[in-house]
Amino acid sequence: MEIRQLNYFIAVAEERHFGRAAKRLHMAQPPLSQQIRQLEEQLGVRLLNRTTRRVDLTAAGQLLLDRGRQIVNDVETLRADVYQVGKGATGVLRVGFSGSATYGLMPQIARLAKQVMPGLSLALNGEMLTPSMEAGLRDGTLDAALLRPPVASQEIDYRIVTREPLVVALPSFSALAIDRTVAMHELQDQDFIAYAPESVLYRITSDLCRQAGFQPRIAQVVGETSTMLAFVAAGGGVAVMPASVRAFQLEGVAYREIENVPPVELAVAWMRGHPSALLQNFLDVVDTATAVPPAPAPAPRPFPVDERLPQS
Repeated sequence: MEIRQLNYFIAVAEERHFGRAAKRLHMAQPPLSQQIRQLEEQLGVRLLNRTTRRVDLTAAGQLLLDRGRQIVNDVETLRADVYQVGKGATGVLRVGFSGSATYGLMPQIARLAKQVMPGLSLALNGEMLTPSMEAGLRDGTLDAALLRPPVASQEIDYRIVTREPLVVALPSFSALAIDRTVAMHELQDQDFIAYAPESVLYRITSDLCRQAGFQPRIAQVVGETSTMLAFVAAGGGVAVMPASVRAFQLEGVAYREIENVPPVELAVAWMRGHPSALLQNFLDVVDTATAVPPAPAPAPRPFPVDERLPQS
């Protein structure tokens, strides 16, 4: 039994007339009658009782009508769902992201994805370090990642989406928390709260300290950005972090810019050769969310006033 034959039967059963059913199906009546006879032969039962004036359903025909309507509806739904998935309009995408992206870029991406890809379900895995995200991409537990380059694996493609300055998070009672920029050499006597040694930001912080002439004194190693800031607020030390963490306002923490340090990069990464249209659409969303907004139009200049004329 084919879906085409089922559609023919449903039309005849609902119209109770071959002529009206043929007209509804935009076909001639003889081929329609032939298709119904073939269907009865395939099933081995009579589906219709035919008279000169109308067509009635047998018990088997009524069952086929009831079940057939659901089957046809399921097939149409399946067809639409397959199309949506094939076009990358719906599905589940597993995304890992760094701790600092939690407070800056990731909420923007999630909001935009919900607007332009309502059929997308994001399975988010936050507070991840770059090596863990690389491993997730390689073993298939992640489809995309927002990570800090460099990326070690040659199998992973990525592109830079943002560059942001570094700041130092300080206890608000610190003498360095006055409203000014901080030089790296001013931190040489401070305890540092740091990410794990395998993280990109740990390496960046260590390099900046060495360039300033000292080795950082690591007082605490933590895995989560929020925990790091909690230690800072408690007076446990200072932390060098991307400026996007400023969105996380915690009592007892002050953020200050660092003088003459290069910005830190954030990239979106995926496995090379990933065929998913859903992933490609998500990458487009990331590009849109990270696009530099247009500069505001300059304010109109005031109409010139001739000071030689009396003013009312």
